[in-house]
Amino acid sequence: MRWTGVQWPEEMKSKLISGFFIAALAAGAVLSAGALAPEASFQNVRFSFADKHLSDDSIHDLVKRKLANDPDVKGGALDIDVKDGVVTLHGKVETDKLKQKAERLTKKITGVKKVVNEIQLSTK
Repeated sequence: MRWTGVQWPEEMKSKLISGFFIAALAAGAVLSAGALAPEASFQNVRFSFADKHLSDDSIHDLVKRKLANDPDVKGGALDIDVKDGVVTLHGKVETDKLKQKAERLTKKITGVKKVVNEIQLSTK
C-alpha cells in the first residue's frame, strides 16, 4: 500500500484499514439514522458519556421544545425551571390528563432527574 510515496508496514496497513472501516460505520450509522427517520430531530438524541451531563439550559430548551411541539399539551404557555436536572413545571392546562402528559413527556428528556409538577388546572 502506497500513499504519497510512503511504504507502510503490513501491521500499519491493517490498523489503517480497520480504523477507516470503523469511522465509515460510525458515519453511516449517523447518516442512516437521519435517512430512516427524517422527521426526527436532535431533541430525541441521547448522548451517553459517563462524564458528560447536559446543562440545565440545554435541558430547559429540550423540555420547552418537547412540550410546545406536543399537539395536546401545547406547552408554549408553560413555565419551566431547571436546577441540577430537576425540572419544575408551572402554568395552567385545561385537564388533569394534560397535566400528567406534560409530566410524562418531561420525564423522557435526557438529563431530567426529577419532575416537580406544579401545573394548575385552569377554571373555565
